[in-house]
Amino acid sequence: MMDRMNEARVRVPATTANLGPGFDCLGIALQIYNTTTVRRGRGPAKGIMAEEAADLFFREAKMRPFAFHWEVEGSVPRSRGLGSSVTVRLGILHGLNELGGRPLNRSDLFRQCAGLEGHPDNAAPAAFGGFTIVPGSGPLQRYPVDRDLRFVLLIPDFEISTPAARQALPRTVAFQDAAFTAANAAAVAAAFATQNYSALKGALQDRLHEPFREPLIPCLSPVIEAACDAGALGGWLSGSGSTVACATLRNPEKTAHAMIVASGLDEAVAIVVRADNSGVKILA
Repeated sequence: MMDRMNEARVRVPATTANLGPGFDCLGIALQIYNTTTVRRGRGPAKGIMAEEAADLFFREAKMRPFAFHWEVEGSVPRSRGLGSSVTVRLGILHGLNELGGRPLNRSDLFRQCAGLEGHPDNAAPAAFGGFTIVPGSGPLQRYPVDRDLRFVLLIPDFEISTPAARQALPRTVAFQDAAFTAANAAAVAAAFATQNYSALKGALQDRLHEPFREPLIPCLSPVIEAACDAGALGGWLSGSGSTVACATLRNPEKTAHAMIVASGLDEAVAIVVRADNSGVKILA
């Protein structure tokens, strides 16, 4: 067995963010995982993402940098709105922290990851698990998600980059649309905080970002409508897409089938998952 000081394995869950009206502040960790292995010593080229994470870690930990290499394996698809970049960044940050003797805590590493991402909605649930709220000011809030609530993910075979999805957003939105979205975001947060998931019905609608991103995922509205007809509480564009996520308390397989049919896509998969309430885990 390798010395833990020479190798660290870190499991990070996938995430679904925004949840419709909760743009850049709401997210949920899911039971889909990537595992990053970080080893001391030189190896293949690290890549820009790993180099940026390492530079930030060593600087804030006030440590002398050491050589390392890394690899990632798992089931989180890339560029599908499920937080794949967070699984890598958080995996590397936690791996370096383990090899360095844990100079930073979980909150420190979350903050670093959120800074590298540019927004905290994926980093927070990946770091801490469950449903998370990261307000513009004030402390992060986290609530566990009951296993009775299932998430049905329609994952198309095409990617959407976060920069491309952000470029689709307008510079301004109508006041009434902002008010509508803020009210729904509050309702979603209250539903998860109280585990009154039936209150999600109707509250997942958004007017802040999804209408402007739908041209990138034309099947978004039909898929959500079909899921609701099949018994789902509602749905949303996961992160910046291309995955469409729906929440349901019953008949998840029926919801998955309805989403696939409504998508009209020749190549797509629909999977049913539960929330992960643990977040990052260091593997023995």
